[in-house]
Amino acid sequence: MEPLDRRRKPAKRVCYENKTRRRHGGCKRERERDPEEEGGREKRAYLEKDADGRNVLKFGIRVPAARGGAGPVTEPSTQNGSAGKAGKEKVCVEQARAYQLEVLSQAEEGNTIAFLETGAGKTLIAVLLMKRKAELLQRKILTVFLVPKVPLVYQQAEVIRERTNFNVGHYCGEMVQDFWDSKRWQREFQSKEVLVMTAQILLNILRHSIVRMEDIDLLILDECHHAVKKHPYSLVMSEFYHLAPKEKRPKIFGMTASPVNLKGVSNQEDCAVKIRNLETKLDSVVCTIRDRKELEKHVPMPSETVVEYDKAAVLWSLREKIKQMKEQVEEACSASSKRTKWQFMGARDAGASDELHFVYGVAERKESDGAANLLQKLRSIIFCLDELGQWCAYKVASSSLGNLRHDERTADVKYQELYLTKIVDMLKCDLQQGAASSSKLEAVHGDVEEGEVIDTNSLSGGEHFDEVLGAAVADKKVTPKVQSLIQILRKYEHVEDFRAIIFVDRVVAALTLPCVLSELPSLKYVRSGSLVGHNNSQDVSTRHMHDSLSKFRDGSLNVLVATSVAEEGLDIRQCNVVVRFDLAKTVLAYIQSRGRARKPGSDYILMLEKGNKVHQSFLRNARNSEETLRKEATERTKLDPWTEAAIVASLEDGKGETYQVPSTGAMVTLNSAVGLIHFYCSQLPSDRYSILKPEFVLTKHSTGDVVYFSCKLRLPSNAPVESFDGPVCSTMKGAQQAVCLEACKKLHEMAAFTDMLLPDTGTPDKSDKGEDNETTDPIPGTARYREYFPEGIADFLKGDWILNTNYLLSTSLYMYIIQYSNVGFSTDPLVTQTSDFAVLFGREMDPEVLTASVDLFVARTLTTQASLVFSGVHHITSSELTLLKAFHVRLMSIVLDVDVEPASTPWDSNKAYLFVPLTSSCTKQIDWALMNKVLGSHAWSSPLQRARPDVFLGTNERALGGDRREYGFSKLRSNGVQKHPTYGIRGAVAEFDVIKASGIAPLREKLEPEGRQLLLADGYANMDEMDGKLVTAAHSGKRFYVESVMREMTAESPFPRKEGYLGSVEYSSYADYYEQKYGVRLHCRHQPMLRCRGVSHCKNLLSPRFKLLESTFSSFTVSLLADSWSAVGSEELSDKTYYVMLPPEICLVHPLPGCLVRGAQRLPSVMKRVESILLAVQLKHEIGFPIPAAKVLEALTAASCQETFSYERAELLGDAYLKWVVSRRLFIKHPRKHEGQLTRMRQQTVSNMVLYEFAISKSLQSYIQSDRFAPSRWAAPGVPPVFDEDLKDANLDNEAAEVPKANEHEERSTKSSGEEEVLDDSTSLEDGEAEWDSSSYRVLSSKTLADVVEALIGVYYVEGGTKAAAHFMNWINIPIDYDEAEANAARAGCSVPDSVMNSIDFEKLELAIGYKFQMKSVLVEAISHASRPSAGVPCYQRLEFVGDAVLDHLITRYLFFRYQDLPPGRLTDLRAAAVNNENFARISVKHSFHLHLRHGSSALEAQIKDFVKDIQSELDKPGINSFGIGDFKAPKVLGDILESIAGAIFLDTGLAADEVWKVFERLLEPMVTPDTLPVHPVRELQERCQQQAEGLEYRASREGSIATVEVFVDGVQIGCAQNTQKKMAQKLAARNALAALKERDSLEEESNKVTKMENDKANAFTRQTLNDICLQRQWPMPQYRLLSESGPAHAKRFTYTVRVNTRERGWTDECEGQAMPSMKKAKDSAALVLLEVLKQWDDIKAPLKP
Repeated sequence: MEPLDRRRKPAKRVCYENKTRRRHGGCKRERERDPEEEGGREKRAYLEKDADGRNVLKFGIRVPAARGGAGPVTEPSTQNGSAGKAGKEKVCVEQARAYQLEVLSQAEEGNTIAFLETGAGKTLIAVLLMKRKAELLQRKILTVFLVPKVPLVYQQAEVIRERTNFNVGHYCGEMVQDFWDSKRWQREFQSKEVLVMTAQILLNILRHSIVRMEDIDLLILDECHHAVKKHPYSLVMSEFYHLAPKEKRPKIFGMTASPVNLKGVSNQEDCAVKIRNLETKLDSVVCTIRDRKELEKHVPMPSETVVEYDKAAVLWSLREKIKQMKEQVEEACSASSKRTKWQFMGARDAGASDELHFVYGVAERKESDGAANLLQKLRSIIFCLDELGQWCAYKVASSSLGNLRHDERTADVKYQELYLTKIVDMLKCDLQQGAASSSKLEAVHGDVEEGEVIDTNSLSGGEHFDEVLGAAVADKKVTPKVQSLIQILRKYEHVEDFRAIIFVDRVVAALTLPCVLSELPSLKYVRSGSLVGHNNSQDVSTRHMHDSLSKFRDGSLNVLVATSVAEEGLDIRQCNVVVRFDLAKTVLAYIQSRGRARKPGSDYILMLEKGNKVHQSFLRNARNSEETLRKEATERTKLDPWTEAAIVASLEDGKGETYQVPSTGAMVTLNSAVGLIHFYCSQLPSDRYSILKPEFVLTKHSTGDVVYFSCKLRLPSNAPVESFDGPVCSTMKGAQQAVCLEACKKLHEMAAFTDMLLPDTGTPDKSDKGEDNETTDPIPGTARYREYFPEGIADFLKGDWILNTNYLLSTSLYMYIIQYSNVGFSTDPLVTQTSDFAVLFGREMDPEVLTASVDLFVARTLTTQASLVFSGVHHITSSELTLLKAFHVRLMSIVLDVDVEPASTPWDSNKAYLFVPLTSSCTKQIDWALMNKVLGSHAWSSPLQRARPDVFLGTNERALGGDRREYGFSKLRSNGVQKHPTYGIRGAVAEFDVIKASGIAPLREKLEPEGRQLLLADGYANMDEMDGKLVTAAHSGKRFYVESVMREMTAESPFPRKEGYLGSVEYSSYADYYEQKYGVRLHCRHQPMLRCRGVSHCKNLLSPRFKLLESTFSSFTVSLLADSWSAVGSEELSDKTYYVMLPPEICLVHPLPGCLVRGAQRLPSVMKRVESILLAVQLKHEIGFPIPAAKVLEALTAASCQETFSYERAELLGDAYLKWVVSRRLFIKHPRKHEGQLTRMRQQTVSNMVLYEFAISKSLQSYIQSDRFAPSRWAAPGVPPVFDEDLKDANLDNEAAEVPKANEHEERSTKSSGEEEVLDDSTSLEDGEAEWDSSSYRVLSSKTLADVVEALIGVYYVEGGTKAAAHFMNWINIPIDYDEAEANAARAGCSVPDSVMNSIDFEKLELAIGYKFQMKSVLVEAISHASRPSAGVPCYQRLEFVGDAVLDHLITRYLFFRYQDLPPGRLTDLRAAAVNNENFARISVKHSFHLHLRHGSSALEAQIKDFVKDIQSELDKPGINSFGIGDFKAPKVLGDILESIAGAIFLDTGLAADEVWKVFERLLEPMVTPDTLPVHPVRELQERCQQQAEGLEYRASREGSIATVEVFVDGVQIGCAQNTQKKMAQKLAARNALAALKERDSLEEESNKVTKMENDKANAFTRQTLNDICLQRQWPMPQYRLLSESGPAHAKRFTYTVRVNTRERGWTDECEGQAMPSMKKAKDSAALVLLEVLKQWDDIKAPLKP
């Protein structure tokens, strides 16, 4: 659609365009005002309700109330224009220095380790090396840039992007790359040239053979000194680099500020050994700068300062009390574990938990254990008490207590809260209290200057510190160490651009010290924050680190308290002060932390405790070691051969045993086996109550003095194998690694691991559904994925006889008469008086088609049932066939409005049948006489008598604006955004002079007809024979049915004025009207006028088009309706019929009789249904199982067809049955697959994407009926459609009404047989709709094809049972079969120890279930939760998988057959209410199944008890069931055990689903019914607001563990609720809002009763009343203006203003109406206000009285 012209246009023009555009899809509404409006008026009238609810007229400016529901306001995004520079060549921002080029030169020659100071520009050397490498190889290279920590990933990637044109990717654990498949990684390697990642990610993808070392060209290791022991750097080199062929190894470039990562070196030789170790590991040579003068020019060295502080005094009393609590908590931790020392060793003591987090980015899952969590908090509090003081410890304890409120685990919170509350009360203090009081402080200090220190025993020395702080130190509230830090910071108060980093060891110190600094008055200039790394307990995100760094760089923060995460690599050039609050632990940390002070003139401050020899010794050693390292790097000590050999041998010894998959090369080593087993356990299905991790039982063996160890590995209960025994090893860690490596081998052999040695999730890459939203490309299987398919045509309709190639032979054709049977009545002759037809086919039709009837909705009170009746075989000669074809084309060209000629029209043998008229006699023979008469008429020579006369006259849209068919194709290609320029322009007419000049209307002198003849445009006709004729208006090309000849009315009769019409031209007579408006000068003005009704386009009669007033017809049958017409009331059943008065001399009598055309207009609908049934019969024969074809057609018909049947009900049943049979097969065939794998495997069979592929493979798209039938797009034989956008289904009377509105005068009268049609104004491209010639193609979404497959399953299951459904699924290739041997093996169950069997009360449990088990073991499995130690019993997850499917199927089947007349939507609601975990959980509690649940979680036990207590009120009420929509959220476990019990019964009964239903039909009572179906409050509120056009908005917030949800309707808060769970709070808030709205509605209803008379009177004053006043007063028509448009798309609100220019008083005030859900109502509201204003005028009051 073209955009609206922004220039000012006349008001009428703008209103017309707005109206047109709104009708046809619309665009932004342009609001234009009269020039006189530009000045504006302050005074505005509006109505407002008073306290009594009455409308009161007020003047002024209305202040609109705030409205909600429109969603958050989003600021438009702005682009910085950097994208435009992307193509420019990037260069290094720094000129390479001489020493950098020196290192680069060596790196080009061989593998190099660059040993340079922090800040010396090592990254720039790496960037230059990448460029040189790419230039040398003259191809795309793959560079992998490894960093040790996550912040460096982002930093280094950004540096490379800025300095090169390489395509750079960055990867770290938080981006879940560990779960990427090989295809995803391959896309990254193909699209990227540089990959910056943590070393562990590279190690993982190498181990899983996703990439090979040989594929990498350049490997860069930042901070390469980490390549020792089991660090990923070291493992990458030893496991892959050194094992690769030398000629295929990548080039290595390492970067470090110290090649030794230890506490120091003892001598030069020791240093040489350690450097040589690193060189051997990296296969590189250390390179450094010999001449340090140039380096010192560019790399400023900070001045090093040592600050000593006094040793802190210990607060023994407080410490001992907290320590005692800590010991109690430790005992609780030990008691809860219930493990021996050897059993407990396992993962945590061996470091495997850390490896799991480090290697696979997955934290070990732990139960909500209050003791373990509290123990960590107590340790932090004690640390702060010792190192930072009481006040800091108090802050930590208070913060820990406050954070508990955000924890939803009630049991955990209560346990910790008990201890933390005591500690907070114990530590509570305030810095302002100082040393008890200010008087005491004065007594201690005496008369001293501010800031002077007197007592050095209680206060550390220094200058200018707070009096408050000094008192706090004296009172031991903070330690002297903290005081010294504050003194250091005070020295930089007036330093410009001060930036400091304070290094601490503990995270708790990094988080606490900023609190100290922020509360001291003397440090107001300090803006501090913390910088800590990833930690299991703190769980600080990378985003927080990025925020802290960016704020520090831009000056928002000037002090960072950081852990070791800030020591390495971070480039913070603004930093000019580094303080080591805690002394470094290694020489490397000492060097690197110093290097953070990048700015010239920086300070490096080391804080040492007075008299601490360890601190002093480390400092001396660090300084000496640094000098030794530099010396060794330049001079290089020569090692003896034995030492060199030992270093190489150590590299060989570190390789260890491995297991490699030959097909992929993926490998697992002793080093990675433990982490891989933990990762496997973490991927097993679990919930929050399960601790799924491996357990290790170590056994000690001794032979003499030699001690050996063996380890037994126990996997969770849902793993395919319970335990593994490992070999004997010399160490505990080796034994653990060995058993894990053996387990990895076995799990891979059992297909629990893929060939990439990753846990098998059961889903191959191709069936991953992915995420489908508006911003991504549509995914197959979703509604957004649409394709164009050819229209399917049944093979029955094909026939070469239609081509008539042999003129010598006769053709045998089968004739089928179309019989009609009326249901209902109609008094309209245009509905009841129609001709009969038959259809000729080339072969005999399937009898099943003849038994089908077609319901045609021809009128509101009349439905006609059409059916085909075989009438015999007719032998048609060649000449007769030519006659039949010619008549067929003439007839259907008029019916379908397609201008084709019988002699030239193309015929298609794929659609061979003909329509023939029948005689009116009882024999119903072919009416050859009628056909000869019609075809012999000379009228066909006139273009006005053929189809599309408007094309000939130039009054059609194509003639006015170009060919719109091409726009159909262009719209299709441009995704539906283009519109035709003349879209919506209608009613154009031709000048009558042009028509006369063309000879169509003959030039004649004034003639008068004789007798009872009428003079027509093409001759004379007897007026007695005109009734029922079809005529064409010569001046417009429109066609009309002649209802009667108005003998009392002539062209000289007065022309009636339309009610409420005000025009600039007045017509004295009909003759005057036609002459002035159309240029038609009538000659025979005294002959009678013709009263006519317009001929509409052919309609879709298959869809129920009429709104039936159910309340009206509820007490009458159809047969009694005609007799009870007057009793019903004419106003309710009558409609408006439009008539046109035409002068006979401009009319041409059409050769086709009117009744023949009306009968033919039913043919497209009849044949469309016959074609659909033929396709259904054909598909049924292809499938090969006998069921009714009508049911197959039902399964092929989408709801978008808007017919009386659709596949939705069958699809619901088929979906549940398909899920059930596929689940059954997977459960039986894969006994070792866990529930997660089975679910994924089921998904790859039943997902919409897979079903879509099945449907395409069987060409089901050719059989599907997906669009509402449109005759204008239907192709009849010999009459191909011409697409035209305005030829759409519309109301017959409305369509006819538009003709005279544009061309002729209309007279409106009331008839009792009118029709009120349900119109679909949707303009979106739905299934079946294509904006082009869709007679051969249509649009189908892939979800529709998937739904049809499920519907066909449902239909075959209903009509033929399980055998028929299985036959269809086998036909479409859905695997459902299994072997009996496999079934028997699956039923065998597990072996349960006697101890477990004796612990279960089977009698009581079986009594509650109502079924006695033959195999008790499956019942034990059904009640065993994953949190329970297995003891040889698997958990219930597999049984839950199959039980969920069988219950879903059984309940859906019950509801389907129980409520066969229920609409699909309602049936879906019933199923959702019956089949949901909340409902199942309540059923479990009702029958006390929860009492028999075997689990090992205290948190689960507490939640079950709370839930049972909460819902007791629901269970106590007989027959009451919330069906899952209660006020309390159930633990999922309770619903799961009901499903697992169903699965157990299914196995125990020999896989008999019907036996399961016999048990569960009683358990599920009371079953949901349509009367008891609850509506979710959120849904009910949403539907109510949509119906009322009200804006709905939810606002959620959380304070502690309590979530608060507020409900706003039209910006006003209506409801509010609180709950620990946000969804429950939303539900309760919606329920409260509904109650408030219902109360408000009842009050408004009472108010309306009081003011009903006033409101009735006001409602009578509509726009029509205002128009009448304007007519009476001869004022211009009112001017309306759209003032505002607000609200979301589903709840738009419009506000209009109106004013009138009166001749007596000029313009009225602009009157503003109320906001309304439609424009019409908004205009009525504004008109009502203006009428109230006019009522106050004395001379207007009289006409306003009703």
